[in-house]
Amino acid sequence: MSEDLDPAVRMALTVNERDLDELAGKLARWLSDKVGAEATTSNLSKPSSGGMSSTTILFDASWSGAEQGSFVVRMAPEDSSFPVFESYDLAMQYQVMAGVGAASAVAVPPVRWLELDESVFGSPFLVMEQVRGRAPTDNPPYVFFGWLFDATPAERALIADATVEVIAAVHAIDDVAQRFPLLDGPDTALRRHFQAQRDWYKWALLDHDVEVPLIERAFDWLEAHWPADPSPEVLNWGDARPGNILFDGFVPTAVLDWEMATFAPRELDLGWTIFIHRFFQDLATRFDQPGLPDFMRRDAVVAKYEALTGHSVRDLDFYIVYAALRHAIVMARIKCRMIHFGEDTVPDDLDDYVMHRLSLEALLDGTYEWD
Repeated sequence: MSEDLDPAVRMALTVNERDLDELAGKLARWLSDKVGAEATTSNLSKPSSGGMSSTTILFDASWSGAEQGSFVVRMAPEDSSFPVFESYDLAMQYQVMAGVGAASAVAVPPVRWLELDESVFGSPFLVMEQVRGRAPTDNPPYVFFGWLFDATPAERALIADATVEVIAAVHAIDDVAQRFPLLDGPDTALRRHFQAQRDWYKWALLDHDVEVPLIERAFDWLEAHWPADPSPEVLNWGDARPGNILFDGFVPTAVLDWEMATFAPRELDLGWTIFIHRFFQDLATRFDQPGLPDFMRRDAVVAKYEALTGHSVRDLDFYIVYAALRHAIVMARIKCRMIHFGEDTVPDDLDDYVMHRLSLEALLDGTYEWD
């Protein structure tokens, strides 16, 4: 990361610009066919906090004179947008969201329709009901300012506890192989997941002649420290963190972003949610800002999870390093994307493709300092 970059300023990133007026007409015609009545759409907009894994459109709709509501469209990214992920499986997301909603009290937005015909919008999409709420922001990170930053320690504890409660509730869902067959496969779930990361690294970076030594070192470290007795496999949310939850005050209203859902040991989600906050907190520390050292603390997350589930968390160092590796591929791919669109330049040191290289190096060396 450039030393003169201010992480407290929203990073401007190139996104695919779809014409909302054109989309409104196509959406109305498609919806009319789905509901069997003439439908109208209005108030199309794009959320300012939208990421790069998909295109998100908010809209209102009405039909049959009385039926109406507010909805969200999530579209798979087009190849021209230099996507972060190789594939964007909307059928899997739809199945997982519907299944989690049916099998638990997790506040998943109700899904309404799945459209795999690319001729409608140019890419597949799903439609879910819109849920009101606010989420901690990633860009700029919530550790610098915003409603979570301004909250009291007790209020932030409510957010942290709610996040762990969501994770525990997802992990408690039973019969996952029958409920979510698209996530099943050969070998152990952890091995499948690990191989998928290697394949993604090849597609995202190696195929673009970007070989990052630090990422290669992390893969080797994980092989050398592979858990001898991994926890039983459960459904994992995948992108488990407060930034993917909408809150009314400090109470969750919607649990979002299921594109990384997978079968894995419980610690996969726990390592991810602990590391992603540390990624933001380490950014704040690097820029001489206080951040939120009281939030999503490793020991507090583990204690809360164990109290909720009765499960003894194991091999957490492995899963935190694994989370740091996975996020390293994300950040390196984003940097490649920015270079592709002329927003960044190729670094002299290939390890600088990883924004959190200092944290990952310390984790691999066993010198990372936890507060």
